[in-house]
Parts: sequence; structure tokens; C-alpha cells
Amino acid sequence: MAKFDVVDLDRKKVREIELSDAVFGAEPNPNLFYEVSKFQQINRRRGTVGVKNTSLVRGGGKKPYKQKGTGRARQGSIRASQWVGGGKAMAPKARDYSYRPPKKVRKGALCAALSLRAREKALVIVDTFNLESTKTKATLELLTKRLKLQNALVVDERKNTLLHRTVRNLADFDVLPPEGLNLESLLKHKAVVLSSAAAQALNTSLEAR
Repeated sequence: MAKFDVVDLDRKKVREIELSDAVFGAEPNPNLFYEVSKFQQINRRRGTVGVKNTSLVRGGGKKPYKQKGTGRARQGSIRASQWVGGGKAMAPKARDYSYRPPKKVRKGALCAALSLRAREKALVIVDTFNLESTKTKATLELLTKRLKLQNALVVDERKNTLLHRTVRNLADFDVLPPEGLNLESLLKHKAVVLSSAAAQALNTSLEAR
């Protein structure tokens, strides 16, 4: 078990917390990063492109002219792909691009990313987020001036609705509940801020893989 400092909102140490080495002390794995980031990006492809082939284009059921004796190339339909207004040969069709790597791979990538941020000293564990103001400006000052962060992903329990409402309006910060943590958000931000409750929740869920 690795020990991490737990700080208050002024970044002063208040206590220590023990977290699993398997979750916060794993080796960075570029292969896992690649597989899971590809999975997240490719699952956003809508795959709605659809082009009509010869059988789907309206009209052209009759042979345009007889087979022989006209001096022209034989044709079976005015909707063949070589005709103006005809169907597209080997047309692309709507398809589902999504796929899902095994759970062990997805969790392993999260562990590797959290461990990478911990190794870079870019992982901050806050005792609790008790915001006194509902203003986004106050939350920005808390993150930038008191916690001394410029770009970070904040993770806290979903029930802390005040934090979620104020942080999501900030350009350089994002907020997620522990169950919504994903690799792309972890790698996109330079630092990660966890509440102690979120850190324990992640430690429990990711350790059992």
C-alpha cells in the first residue's frame, strides 16, 4: 500500500491515506493507453453515411435499348453506376464502428494513467470539497490560487452537485464522478484532483479487476 498526502483547500497537509499500489503505483503502459483511447474515440463515430447502389436508386427498371444492332455498348439499366443519376458501385453503407475492450484492459489503462499522474507529482488528494459559494468565479479562484492548478480534472462524488455545476463551466478544468472516470479525460488534463472519498471509491473499484 502506498501512502499519499491528503491536503485541505489551501494545499496544507491534514493527514495521510493508504491506497493500493496496483491502482496508484502501476507501471505506465502505452499499449493500454492506445487500445482504450482508440476505443473511446472510435465509439464516437456515428457511422451514418449511406449511399445508394444500383438496386436502391429509383427508376431504371426497363432495359434502355435492345441488346444488339444499335452500335452502342450493351446496357441493362439507366441506373447503372456509369450513368448520370445511377447508383454508386460498391457504395459505403451505414455501419456500427463501436467495440469494447475487455474490462481488465479498460481498468488497467485507468490504473496506469492514475499512476502516471502520481509519478509526475500531478495527483492531488483533497480532504473534502466544501464550497462556500455557488459562483463559478469563486471555484476558479479556489482551483487556481489556493490549489495552484492551471489545468486539471476534478473527481468527486456525484452528490456534490455544487462542485459539479461550477467546475463544468470552466475552460481549463473538468469534473467527473468516480464512476465516470475515463482515460481520455485523465490524459487530456495535466493534473488530477481527487477528493478523499473519490480516491477510496476508485481504489476499491479498480483494485478488484
